Amino acid sequence: MIISLLFGLIFINSGLNKFFYYMPIPDDLPEKVLKTMEAFNSIGWVNPLVALVEILGGLLFIPGKTRALGAIVIFPVMVGIIVHHLVVAPSGLAVPLVLFGILLWVIIENRKRYFPMVKS
Repeated sequence: MIISLLFGLIFINSGLNKFFYYMPIPDDLPEKVLKTMEAFNSIGWVNPLVALVEILGGLLFIPGKTRALGAIVIFPVMVGIIVHHLVVAPSGLAVPLVLFGILLWVIIENRKRYFPMVKS
């Protein structure tokens, strides 16, 4: 439960930060990361969409009853984070890999809940 709470709060915090920009941007970010952030901001709808998915997924991930749904909601965002770090900023890959491991663990633990979605 504590891991799920922390996982959910991380994504809620990340989503809220995309709306309110309360966390300072580190000075030592690689140029590629800054360019990626500028590109997302210039599109206009990407950050709010990702923020809403992160907040919703984080909220759903915390209670046990909705954790399986929260994991599926967060999964595409988490894949994007992993790919971003692999391609643009490999030095920051440790934390996303831990979060991805937690996410996969929750998905595997709840696999029986997903079967009705793919049964024919």
